[in-house]
Amino acid sequence: MASNGNNHVSTKPPPEPSPLRKAKFFQANMRILVTGGAGFIGSHLVDKLMENEKNEVIVADNYFTGSKDNLKKWIGHPRFELIRHDVTEPLLIEVDQIYHLACPASPIFYKYNPVKTIKTNVIGTLNMLGLAKRTGARILLTSTSEVYGDPLVHPQDETYWGNVNPIGVRSCYDEGKRVAETLMFDYHRQHGIEIRIARIFNTYGPRMNIDDGRVVSNFIAQAIRDEPLTVQLPGTQTRSFCYVSDMVNGLMRLMDGENTGPINIGNPGEFTMLELAENVKELINPEVKIITVENTPDDPRQRKPDITKAKELLGWEPKVKLRDGLPLMEEDFRERLGISRKK
Repeated sequence: MASNGNNHVSTKPPPEPSPLRKAKFFQANMRILVTGGAGFIGSHLVDKLMENEKNEVIVADNYFTGSKDNLKKWIGHPRFELIRHDVTEPLLIEVDQIYHLACPASPIFYKYNPVKTIKTNVIGTLNMLGLAKRTGARILLTSTSEVYGDPLVHPQDETYWGNVNPIGVRSCYDEGKRVAETLMFDYHRQHGIEIRIARIFNTYGPRMNIDDGRVVSNFIAQAIRDEPLTVQLPGTQTRSFCYVSDMVNGLMRLMDGENTGPINIGNPGEFTMLELAENVKELINPEVKIITVENTPDDPRQRKPDITKAKELLGWEPKVKLRDGLPLMEEDFRERLGISRKK
């Protein structure tokens, strides 16, 4: 197993979550906890995990930014369980794997309650690591490209330490995730916990919060509502957008593989904000205007993952192109906004 350092590791592994895991006639299912499973990426991950009849999925979510609506098709299913729980409180359950996604991930939400964001990242991750230690579960953390801050290296690979403002308005998220990664590696080295760290880059698709303030949801919602697309100045800043099905696939490959990470998971196709606006305009509403507005502080100038590691170690790369993904998201937004396409 790939590991960064090898301090003291406890010898005896904890018992498996079920005494029937290796029973003769009936093997217990794999029990998988998804924190933040009612959120955008979390609910798509749940859909994929539930396809495997050997998986039992438990979602823990406090609905700060997630929604039960995203999971409505599984509520009542015998292999599915939904717990209203805030990860900043300990959770005592028996599980084999933990996908730890819980955290507000859009600037509007994490700036709305920065203290809650840092608690979720730090105390939440500590609690989930405690659970992993007690049950012997493997734990995957969804970290973020924000650990690279406003990068001085382009594209960003996993060896880059980042350029982050520790006292800015988005630091609760950026530094919170950096501490979460530190905690993961310390538990791994000190207690032998099986860890996986994914650094996920911008992701888009159905079930994104319509008003989450992220650029793809903003543009699509504006285009559908016939409002001008608001591009933050200068408009030349870049992002790379990964469709949610590709993202989920990458997370599952990382969890099931043998590498601790951190591994970048994202789409290296890089677009300026003006290019993105032009694409949305062309595909969704050619009538709409594009205007520029002031920018938010600490907005990174460029973002593009180096995914060499994901390709080599996980055999993963994104398949869905931006032009194919945007219409799928448009469909979902139209349904939720109740605005159908003009004939």
